[in-house]
Amino acid sequence: MKIATRIVGAAASTALLIGGAMVAAPTASAAPQSASASALPRACDWEWAWPQKESMTTAVNLRSGPGTTYTSLGMLYKGVRFTEYCNKKFQWSYGKVTSGPNAGRWGWVKSSYLWPA
Repeated sequence: MKIATRIVGAAASTALLIGGAMVAAPTASAAPQSASASALPRACDWEWAWPQKESMTTAVNLRSGPGTTYTSLGMLYKGVRFTEYCNKKFQWSYGKVTSGPNAGRWGWVKSSYLWPA
């Protein structure tokens, strides 16, 4: 038990000496622009086993979070492709825009405006 305590203490001290500045780093936003499928937001409560290829049925806002109170990150027009990685209560989908002016951006879209591509 004493050895484990000493190891943990030494590791914590070393981490503080070497990477102490990392402790004060700001947290990531709900919809990071450089996210990957392996870094899904905590707001997701369902994650697809494989990404779902979708397209917009009408013009919608790409949002920074799952709801209309979140900031719009841009407009997605009818026919724009979107790859869904996870969703919130099957009402909001999180993923990456794969075509159009906002291609490459990650964010949330109301699920009812998506159609399988």
